Amino acid sequence: MKKTTKKYSTKSIKKTEKESTVTRLKNWLISILLAVVMFFGLQCYSSTSALKFVQLSDVHFYTGQNNTTYKMIAESPKLLEDAISQINATPNISFVMFTGDLIDKPFEKELSAFLPYTEKINVPWYFAFGNHDTMLGGYLTPKVYMELVNKYNKNYKFEKSYYSFIPQKGYKVIVLDSIIRDKLTSNGRIGEEQLSWLDNELANSKKDTVLIFMHVPVLEPYNSPNHRLVDADKMEAVLSKYKNPIAIFQGHYHGAKITQKGNILYVSCPSLVSYPNAFRMVTVTNYRNKVVFNIQNKETNLKNVQKLAKILVFATSVYAGEEKDQNATITIKK
Repeated sequence: MKKTTKKYSTKSIKKTEKESTVTRLKNWLISILLAVVMFFGLQCYSSTSALKFVQLSDVHFYTGQNNTTYKMIAESPKLLEDAISQINATPNISFVMFTGDLIDKPFEKELSAFLPYTEKINVPWYFAFGNHDTMLGGYLTPKVYMELVNKYNKNYKFEKSYYSFIPQKGYKVIVLDSIIRDKLTSNGRIGEEQLSWLDNELANSKKDTVLIFMHVPVLEPYNSPNHRLVDADKMEAVLSKYKNPIAIFQGHYHGAKITQKGNILYVSCPSLVSYPNAFRMVTVTNYRNKVVFNIQNKETNLKNVQKLAKILVFATSVYAGEEKDQNATITIKK
């Protein structure tokens, strides 16, 4: 039997090789295109970083046995314990910030009674001064106050009553001292020296999401001339110079309110010691072209205390705020 041998022409072989090269080139181009699409898709829709923190305001810790007209100060230790328990049960919290009035009366014995509770918090904690924390002519000056805090809080290494730190890349925390100490008043003031410092801090953080914490609010949640920041217009003038996302977390008024003005978000926190006996849980997520703030209202589990606190206030809606002031998701474009 005669063997038959297949014969391939040179032309046929070259054609096959050419088709193979074209196929490889197409596959390579498709792979590159998919990689580019995935990269930009991730940049647009995936977070680069998320930061979760707690804002606790107006704890008004008190060792006495009597409540006031609308503050459940006799229950303040229990309310603080409940808040700390909720915080410790929540994963991935970066830090806790007290925005003023940690204690109800500016006495060393009150602060010394308050501080052991903070040792139970399983994440770093910081604070801004409130008008109940230090007082004109009192022994508990900012210097003495900070020295006492440092004994219980090794994260607190600041020399001034206003300071800043970086909790993680892409974020800047600024804590302001809004308390007037040269006269007895519930009004607040930042002052020229601190405003200049704030301006410099913001100038060095133009690419960051800036979180500002203070007691007396820049933007009032409701009208109260005897409690407002007297140089709020000057602070707003400084803030208006910067276009990166800025969020200001405030206390003092015991009321819940969330207001966005362009790239600036104002968040007023309810009080732990008066109705609605709540605090804020905030998650901030940085994206390529936006920042998203998820703000949650966390109420006490001590419902009997909350029920009594509600009876003691005249207008519950002023303090509890509307639903949009309690839980909200706010987006600020970069």
